[in-house]
Amino acid sequence: MLARVLTGAAAGLECAVVEVEVDLAQGLPGFTVVGLADAAVQEARERVRAAVRNSGFTFPLKRVTVNLAPAEVRKEGAGYDVPIAVGVLAAAGEVPLPAEATMFLGELSLDGALRHTAGILPRVAMARAQRIETVVVPAMDAPEAALVEGMRVIPARTLAELAAHLAGAAPIAPLGGDGAPPAADGPFPQDLADVQGQEHARRALEVAAAGGHNLLLSGVPGAGKTLLARCLPSILPPPSLDEALEVTQVYSICGLLTPESPLIRQRPFRAPHHTISHAGLVGGGSSPRPGELSLAHRGVLFLDELPEFGQYTLETLRQPLESGVVTIARASGVVTFPARVTLVAAMNPCPCGYLADTVRACVCSDHAVRRYRRRLSGPLLDRIDMHLEVHRVPYGKLSVGTDEDAAGPAPECSAAVRARVVAARERQRRRLGACGLTCNAEMGPAEVRRFGRTDGAGEALLRQATARLGLSARSYHRLLKLARTIADLEGEAVTGVTHVAEALQYRPRSIAE
Repeated sequence: MLARVLTGAAAGLECAVVEVEVDLAQGLPGFTVVGLADAAVQEARERVRAAVRNSGFTFPLKRVTVNLAPAEVRKEGAGYDVPIAVGVLAAAGEVPLPAEATMFLGELSLDGALRHTAGILPRVAMARAQRIETVVVPAMDAPEAALVEGMRVIPARTLAELAAHLAGAAPIAPLGGDGAPPAADGPFPQDLADVQGQEHARRALEVAAAGGHNLLLSGVPGAGKTLLARCLPSILPPPSLDEALEVTQVYSICGLLTPESPLIRQRPFRAPHHTISHAGLVGGGSSPRPGELSLAHRGVLFLDELPEFGQYTLETLRQPLESGVVTIARASGVVTFPARVTLVAAMNPCPCGYLADTVRACVCSDHAVRRYRRRLSGPLLDRIDMHLEVHRVPYGKLSVGTDEDAAGPAPECSAAVRARVVAARERQRRRLGACGLTCNAEMGPAEVRRFGRTDGAGEALLRQATARLGLSARSYHRLLKLARTIADLEGEAVTGVTHVAEALQYRPRSIAE
């Protein structure tokens, strides 16, 4: 007897339809799985055998051969248990297969229960692209699968329940799959109202959020660099439905979704420790997995104490920051993960942290300062749009007393700043939507030439700045994109000299220092 069941294989976020062929033949009892299956798939033999028996069925005492086709696609993980078990039962005549094309996904426990399986969302999205309208998943993963619009999702709790559904004895009510609800805001741990003083830094944070620009904060310890970075998510615009689904697919592959929160509703904020490896930061491993860079997709990647990260680890960021994707090549194939992030980095000006401080004297030698700064390469710094020095906050702005003259007016909250950022992003969306872009930071040279032109005075200032600062072509384009964002915040259709002048303030004095 021969039975064919559909399932899906995932390599990164790229998925493919896999046909599970189960053949029962006469001969000595055995169970063989072929088709480029990894160890977890090979172990499915024992899980399926026990789950079939403990679900009230008799495992066929025949030579069982399972072929996972196409054979050139690598199969990884435990999500093949359910389709193999359904194929065995169908080949043995225990259950009928559905007439319509149906994809089966899920891992089995030994008692026949369907367990949580990572990577459900990208597989279901692939099924819709292949015009497979019905998918069977573990019940706890059904809300995740239902995020894909137009899919008929069958939530099965046990193999026995699934068999009864296929036989028509006890049909399982499907979920609608009418698409995800709109992404909603939630409470943020930090608010810009918590930042006392630092008006220049608050303005830079607003510009970075409005255009999706990378930002480097440099200053003495305790000046508020980390607090500023952690306030950035509170002023970013809420993710669109498409962006939320992109982020959710990455978290699904990593197994980081919960049944209670199947959709990532906020832009992610990731802050890895400086001891992280390059594979942990950008992704990798023998079976490539997304790194912190991809987990921060459409959100913020915060690298505190930037020079303390390994130099090779930092250099691996150069290509993803430029292209917005991470490509990992292995002997088994090439995997691509999304990595469109806003990078925020923080560092001290020297090893002791007090270079040029007005209160404490620096104890570092000139050689130690140069060696410290050389940990950051010029090409990496050139990919950061905004460089900002954060200074010590005076007591008058820190005071929490009742003297209004000393404390000054209350700082603007994140909600007010976010409204301006959302308005600026909307202008960018209308301008760049036809190009498939969402913000100014994503513009390439062609879009910069088309949308980043300045008036005559701005062009003259750019010419002088390029000559004096020795700007590279990349720096020149990033400067134009930054000026365009400042103009968007002002609601101006044309980039003017004042916008270019402010953008120049965020360039480093010397990249090679």
